[in-house]
Amino acid sequence: MASRGTTFAKQDRDRAKKAKAAEKRERRVARAAGGPAEVEESAWAAPGEEVSAAALLRMVEELHQGYADGRFTLEEFDARKTELMARISVD
Repeated sequence: MASRGTTFAKQDRDRAKKAKAAEKRERRVARAAGGPAEVEESAWAAPGEEVSAAALLRMVEELHQGYADGRFTLEEFDARKTELMARISVD
């Protein structure tokens, strides 16, 4: 009896994984070339620095827009969101 080989679902998952990796690679290259993500990175450079409420709101908005545009993965989004929430000071 012959083996069944790979299934269509497995091939489909492999194609999706390769496409996702290619997109991630393209975003990384765009960031290295000085795209818009580089500007956002500079705002994240000093986590201990005091940031105004308006600046925090702008950063949260940029974070959500970046996730919606696909510039961030869910893991990056969650990590950055956690970092921003830690910066909020309650008086």
